[in-house]
Amino acid sequence: MKYDVLQIVGAVLTAVAAQSAVHLLIDHGSTGLLGGLGVGFPVLLTAYAALTTAGVLLGGWSHARAKALGRRN
Repeated sequence: MKYDVLQIVGAVLTAVAAQSAVHLLIDHGSTGLLGGLGVGFPVLLTAYAALTTAGVLLGGWSHARAKALGRRN
């Protein structure tokens, strides 16, 4: 069950961060969820890229762990 929840969290993190990064690329003034940090465009884009990567890694890792336990095919 724990790996199922982690996989969902990874998928949601990936979707939100990737969407925010694309939106930031299209409209530089729309800073999204991290806009309150008060940093510039390059830092925000790097942060969204890092969060997207973290979400992909978390989802993949949790899927692999669940598969090793026999919960996935």
